[in-house]
Amino acid sequence: MSIYVDNGATTKLSSKALSAMLPFFQEEYGNPSSLHSVGQRANEALTDARTRIAKVLNCDPKEIIFTSGGSEADNQAIRSAAMLGARKGKKHIISTAFEHHAVLHTLDKLKKQGYEITLLDVHEHGLVTAEQVRKAIREDTCLVTVMYANNEIGTIQPIEEIGAVCREKGVLFHTDAVQAVGHLKVDVQEQNIDMLSLSAHKFHGPKGIGVLYARKGILLEPLIEGGAQERGRRAGTENIPAIVGMAAALEEAVDGIEEKQLKLKGLRQKLIAGLSKIPHSVLNGDQNQRLPGNVHFCFEGIEGESLLLLLDDKGICASSGSACTSGSLDPSHVLLAIGRPHEIAHGSLRLSLSDENTEEEVDYIIEAVTDVVAYLRSISPVWRDLQAGIQDYIIK
Repeated sequence: MSIYVDNGATTKLSSKALSAMLPFFQEEYGNPSSLHSVGQRANEALTDARTRIAKVLNCDPKEIIFTSGGSEADNQAIRSAAMLGARKGKKHIISTAFEHHAVLHTLDKLKKQGYEITLLDVHEHGLVTAEQVRKAIREDTCLVTVMYANNEIGTIQPIEEIGAVCREKGVLFHTDAVQAVGHLKVDVQEQNIDMLSLSAHKFHGPKGIGVLYARKGILLEPLIEGGAQERGRRAGTENIPAIVGMAAALEEAVDGIEEKQLKLKGLRQKLIAGLSKIPHSVLNGDQNQRLPGNVHFCFEGIEGESLLLLLDDKGICASSGSACTSGSLDPSHVLLAIGRPHEIAHGSLRLSLSDENTEEEVDYIIEAVTDVVAYLRSISPVWRDLQAGIQDYIIK
């Protein structure tokens, strides 16, 4: 049996997306900036994809900028807001302690350039409130950037309320929605979003392509200089096959999204209930205010890396957290932000489902994780000390 439950890292390219892409590799291969007919057909495909993506987000097509993915979109949004703020003497930015590193590392660089950064606490359940944002905004605040849904523990933030506070205070609001778009209903107008980042490979689109939505009137700072593509906001010939594939995948993802959410929530709750029966385990993040397919646990007395390798032997592809930090030996900054101690954070497991997963697979996952955790504990000196009372359990 082979079960893929690492959809938070990446998803399988959908058949519809692949079919949409294929003609643009060999048949309609033109450069959309060229004036001849082959180039203009490519430009038509580019315009069509931009329009379709804008419709899903409820924005103007001119507000859509194609990027290489979510990280580039995050960088451009934050740097642009910072530059705009600096021109007005405003160099204070608000974010949260558990953002994706594309946000946190960008903020670290800005801090070295004289910006003041406030990282809001996300508390035990992995949630920030609009009131926290309101209290943190100052006269010199130029940007609030809060992720829509956390990439590790899946908690969904009150984006519409945060956006309303920012709109009231006249502060730009950006959200990293990489984990949310295609899985939750996103409406940039209704939710008061000024800038938004998304990445196609999180909703069964191709890798290496994403979008930055930027509301009209926001002057973007180009990260890549060169030609006049994307209305001068990102130089470089547009990746037409990937863009077309992204549009097809996004439309497919949001079609019947309510039914998909119901199915995933049912599988998610069954998985949570099953894994909660493992002694000295804990669910990370709020049980309900989370992505439909996200389940994230910590198990005391084990190492997450060993858990993943043994699950892989049983045919289960999972992760301990963000794929972007999988090579790091440090515990997850997300788990530390919600108060998990280092020794507990090391024993984490993220299972991110798709609507292709089944109840039978969930039953198998529960059985496999239960067995592997028991085995790892049986050979762990730390677990022996805990059972002997030499050390106290952290997870009761």
